[in-house]
Order: sequence, then C-alpha cells, then structure tokens
Amino acid sequence: MSIEILSKELAETMEKSEIDYMVDRMKAIRERLSNPMGIEIMKFGGATALYSKEMPWPQFNTVKGISINELNLLDEVIDFYESKDSQLQFELVPSKANKELMKALHDRGFYQSGFHATLYGQSEYIRTYNESITIRELEEDEIHLYAEIHCLGTGLSVSGKGFVADNNIVLFNRKGWKFFVGFVNGIPAGVGVMYMNDGIASLTFATTLNEYRNNGVQRALLERRISEAASNKCDLVIGQTSYASTSFRNMERTGMKLGYTRATWVKG
Repeated sequence: MSIEILSKELAETMEKSEIDYMVDRMKAIRERLSNPMGIEIMKFGGATALYSKEMPWPQFNTVKGISINELNLLDEVIDFYESKDSQLQFELVPSKANKELMKALHDRGFYQSGFHATLYGQSEYIRTYNESITIRELEEDEIHLYAEIHCLGTGLSVSGKGFVADNNIVLFNRKGWKFFVGFVNGIPAGVGVMYMNDGIASLTFATTLNEYRNNGVQRALLERRISEAASNKCDLVIGQTSYASTSFRNMERTGMKLGYTRATWVKG
C-alpha cells in the first residue's frame, strides 16, 4: 500500500471525513418521524456542533472542526449546549489547535481528558484471513443481528438492541453507507460499517463478539472494507480508534498509518 505523505492539508481532509460521516449519520437519525432523538446540527464558523437530547453520549454531543478562527464564537458554542442542559466535548486536531485556543478553553473550565487516533491509507484489494472467516454485506432484514452484535461487542446491554437497530436502519439504504457481517465457521461473530463520500472511505464502526476475538475477524472486516473502498474508487481510507489499541494495530497491519491524535476537551 503506497501512502501519501502526511501534510496539514491531508490532516484537514481526514478531519473533514469524520465530520462528514457524523453529520450524515445524525441527519439520517433526525429524519426519523418527529425527530425522536432530538437531533440538532449547528455551524459556528468552521466548527460543527452536534447535539442529541435523547443520546447524551459524548460522540453525539461534540464540537468538531474548531480552530483559532472560532475563538470569538466560543462562548456562543458553550451557551448553545448550556441552553440544552447538555454536556459537551470539544475535539481538537493538532493542525488546528494552538495555545490561544487551548488557553481559552482552560479559562472556561475545560480540560483535556484524552486522545483519539486517526489513521489513514490508500485503498487496495487485500485478503489475508483464513477460510474459516467469511465477510459479506449485511442484509436489510438482518439489522437486529447487527444491533445485537453491536451491543454485545461494545459492552452494552442487549436489551438496547432495538434502539441501536432503529438508529442504524435509517443508514442502510442511504447513499455511501455499507454494513458488513463477519462469520467464523458460519457463526456470526462481528460487524463493520463504512461511509464513502467524495473519494474517501471512512471506517465508521466495527466490533467483534468477545468469544471470537483474537481470531482475525476484525482484521478481516477491515480488509473487506478497504477492498470495498477500492471497488468504489475511493483513493483514501480513514479510521479512528484508541491510540495503540488492538484496532490501532490491526489498522497498521493492513498498511494504514497514524495521521494524528486528536485531543478531547471536557468541562471539569
């Protein structure tokens, strides 16, 4: 896999790809009858603010794309979330963060709580997993299978699978989205999702059931999505994961490499 040399422009492309898929995902959920999750998407200069009344988790209540250019809008952004009685997080990428922006966040009671890694690579056709593993596209009537694996693989209660199914079925036939399921000896073991837009493929989600981990399922799901990106003429593949995690190492094994670690800032 030949990989483009990292640049500030490429880093901004990576950040934009993550914003694009999260905005499209939340728009799809917002389009459900009566907007039951209470989704709002706001723009503050070049920053995108995502909010959900019924999904209080950080990924659905976050500010992406912020830079020093939005410094004069910082209080307006914070007021937006406070008016909703909602917690928020800011996600800062190294190409846009500087001491003035970080000091301004600190002065308003925020602190850096963690890092998250973004990796990138070029698409190609690859397959290294053994014959006991099969990867195929998920069928629409299998959305509850997807939701069950999603819940069990991420440590959520399986009782919430209906909620997960409802918020993902809206993506199933939406332009750019593809769902995959992985089998070990014919038994469903893992799932993966991707979003393709403007020649860029984002690896948006993947998980494997605990009992099938360390068997190559996650890497197989990665390889299938990277190959799918090549089939759909996407030149660039981008994924996010915890730094130096199993997912991080699996992405490196496919030829992807670290683009940056973004910083998460929350209020103390």
